[in-house]
Amino acid sequence: MRSLTRLLALSLVLMVTGIVVPDSSRASTQVLLVKVDRASAVALDRETTWILAVGSDMRPGEEMTRTRADAIQLVGLHPESGAATTIGIPRDSYVSIPGVGSDRINAAMFYGGPQLLSQAVGDLVGIEPDYVMVTRFPFFENMIDDIGGISVDNPRYFSDVNLKPQGFAAGQIRLNGYGAMAFSRIRKTLPGGDFDRSANQQIVLRGIQEQLAKRADEAGFLASGVLTVLKHLDVSGTGPAELFQLAQAIARVDARQITSCVVQGRIATINGASVVVPYADQARRYGDDARDDATIGRC
Repeated sequence: MRSLTRLLALSLVLMVTGIVVPDSSRASTQVLLVKVDRASAVALDRETTWILAVGSDMRPGEEMTRTRADAIQLVGLHPESGAATTIGIPRDSYVSIPGVGSDRINAAMFYGGPQLLSQAVGDLVGIEPDYVMVTRFPFFENMIDDIGGISVDNPRYFSDVNLKPQGFAAGQIRLNGYGAMAFSRIRKTLPGGDFDRSANQQIVLRGIQEQLAKRADEAGFLASGVLTVLKHLDVSGTGPAELFQLAQAIARVDARQITSCVVQGRIATINGASVVVPYADQARRYGDDARDDATIGRC
């Protein structure tokens, strides 16, 4: 674990100065790390680092950070204990977006980029993230393939006529990059719809963590992975010291201390559109529970 921390920290610092990129020119941005200018009204914990992980629903010709978010997961890291938690927020959650009005929460990034999305999430959960990390799904697929695929425990069989006609079997299954993407994006055929999709995204995140931990000691594996990410990573307002701290927080995660919950809600039709009206009290309870130690006692 200590060697992982050193490798990540060193690579992040080198990335900032532009030294570590092996190609003569920087590859296209596929991952963006944004430091959040946090709202003063939101209660914040100074010991736990919060990262809002976002999958951008970007189409060709669009800007990655000014499209609707397709996956929204608020991740808390507590370096001292090694605990980590994930609060899933269904993308169709109908909330108040600062300066815009009421709309689906995933529209916040379209209206105001990662900063506005972080504010909307902060208003819902009570914790505004320190950073927002936005990625595109094609890069996500490539990353899964690069680490050799992942294993996940699928709680039920499901399929999708477009993304996965043959479906995903229940139980332990192996996913390649495309499979992990489809597993994370399918919604309409799941019994819980948007809620089950968010839970599936958390299952995939756990599978990634387990695969990385499994291969961490292989010679050259981490270094190669770091270089691949850094070629496509851009940062906004984040300096070497903060990147070092973030790398430490990620490296200290203990798989035995990972908890995850999805904010629930009721389905409603507003302005002719099907949305999720989130249970605000539940969302705040998750935030209050996880704020101090990145641990949620119960969902």
